[in-house]
Amino acid sequence: MSGAGPQAGAPVPGTHRFAGRIALVTGAGSGLGCACAVRLAAEGATVVAADIDSDGAAAVAAELPRATALTVDVSDAAAVDAAFARALDEHGRLDVVVNNAGIVGPQHPLHETGDEDWRAVMAVNADGAFHVLRGAIARMLGAGGGAIVNMASSTALAGKPNLTPYTFAKAGLVGLTRSAAIEYAAHGIRVNAVAPTAVLTALVRAHIASAPDPESARRLIESQTPMPGLPAPEDVAAAVAFLASDDARWITGHVLPVDGGFHAR
Repeated sequence: MSGAGPQAGAPVPGTHRFAGRIALVTGAGSGLGCACAVRLAAEGATVVAADIDSDGAAAVAAELPRATALTVDVSDAAAVDAAFARALDEHGRLDVVVNNAGIVGPQHPLHETGDEDWRAVMAVNADGAFHVLRGAIARMLGAGGGAIVNMASSTALAGKPNLTPYTFAKAGLVGLTRSAAIEYAAHGIRVNAVAPTAVLTALVRAHIASAPDPESARRLIESQTPMPGLPAPEDVAAAVAFLASDDARWITGHVLPVDGGFHAR
């Protein structure tokens, strides 16, 4: 999870915005979810690391104080409900939920996108995000509120080629974010989203490395943003932590791009 500098996304020394709070992060076994789990734990949260990859979730939880791991396939509504039930059994409440689990899926032009590819992405990025959002809200309603941060994407705000299912699902997640924010504001539940551009995760590094011309591939990805380079996972986690914290207590229904100025064009 290295960034543009040695301190990219590092917690501010002495900040404990999540001390005494319980945070559940889906897709926590790698990439952005891992970075979010690490950031929240660094600021005092007790983290429940949830992922379809049992080993990945366990490895992340093992590195964090007081953290626990859950195996959950977010596309399975019953499995999501069971994960929330277990988290509540162990911790008594949930204060923060980071709704991060997702897949990119096959990248084809729209007319070459098959039904199976479409449904595979919808199952995780649309249905799965809905299952987690619904479960989080249901648990927070009786507990005086909480903060939910959905992991959207810059593709939800500006279309990109060959990503039709992913773009559709992430745009829908922006709509869910806004609707839920309005519907549950009076209950003390804040719902926001972040919309990252391409992030220098292990997956993106591997994609660049496997390209016929890795340097050209990297330059092409970096050319999407006015700021040079690519954000690190920690940069996205910092935005998530802000929106989940009391520093953002009057922010709800907002979609925060982490995009190096892409949407300022």
